[in-house]
Amino acid sequence: MISLEMDMVQYDCPYIDTTRDYEVSFLAKQWDFHPVERELETRIMVNGADREELDRGLNALEAHDNMESYQLLRRKGDLALIRSRIDETNAMSVIRDHSGYITGPFRIRDGSEIWHVGFDTERVAEGTLSELDRDNDYTIRSRESVDLEDYYDLLQNIDSAKRLVDGCRELSEVERDTLEKAVEGGYFDTPRDATLSSLAEEFDVSKMAISKNLRRSQRKILDRVTTAMNDVTE
Repeated sequence: MISLEMDMVQYDCPYIDTTRDYEVSFLAKQWDFHPVERELETRIMVNGADREELDRGLNALEAHDNMESYQLLRRKGDLALIRSRIDETNAMSVIRDHSGYITGPFRIRDGSEIWHVGFDTERVAEGTLSELDRDNDYTIRSRESVDLEDYYDLLQNIDSAKRLVDGCRELSEVERDTLEKAVEGGYFDTPRDATLSSLAEEFDVSKMAISKNLRRSQRKILDRVTTAMNDVTE
């Protein structure tokens, strides 16, 4: 299996067009292709810079020429969940015609889209990329050849990986920033470069506050790591 992460610029995608004109971004994990109509149906999260920008982005998306159907499912503040159907784009058609398949979520912002795409062989991957060049712009961000055992291991442990991601999401902004600065500054190195005092000075808080934030962030992450380790071992 050839696994590619691509930064894709399509010129017939309503989501990409919307992010060019408005401060909104899209994230989709679930999608379904309707072969008869040649349409892609997606449940997709939309994040706006604020409530007003989200309004403008959603209105523009609904009115786009390539949008076949649009339904707002849920909304809270600057976040929305929509269900939409768009005409098949050129890039999606090329990938499907070459037996490629999507292996991860779509992430769309600032006029481009991150795709995770898989191909069965190197030859098929190269043929697809060559044809994509005709009507699309793209950059290969990463390229990996995954052997059968590694692919099986990935599928077997995907739930463990999700738990680690969920653990990162549980961190508050302060906890995340504190932990990142501690790691980057060498707080966990031997000997230590950063100290509680230097971190407290950088964040302009007390050493006790820094210590609490570090302990909380470590506990949340390590709880998830321990669970994932047990799952992988089993």
